[in-house]
Amino acid sequence: MLIATKELERFIERYGCEVALAADGVRFAPPYRAFVQPLRYKNKMYLEGTRTRIGYADASYYLYVGPAAVDMTALPTGAVLKMGEQRFYLSHAESVRLADQTVYMWAVLRALVEEA
Repeated sequence: MLIATKELERFIERYGCEVALAADGVRFAPPYRAFVQPLRYKNKMYLEGTRTRIGYADASYYLYVGPAAVDMTALPTGAVLKMGEQRFYLSHAESVRLADQTVYMWAVLRALVEEA
């Protein structure tokens, strides 16, 4: 395993938040740690978002950065990720590779809004 991969895994484990995945959208696997934060845009196309120091934040899209061991690209349609009481579905996922090895997973999540 590349040194960069081990370093990144330690960083995610130390500073990430607890999340859990349900591939079937119902039964959640044991929790692990990852980063989930609102996706920020540098331009002003999304004026309905919240202005931050680094751009506008659209509350419906989230950036996910997680460990390479959790293959987000292999998840079926309908998979759900939860973080605390929030739930998200996967919009797009990619593996980030270095020297033919996956270093981490990157994804765009959408907030899952349950109908009452």
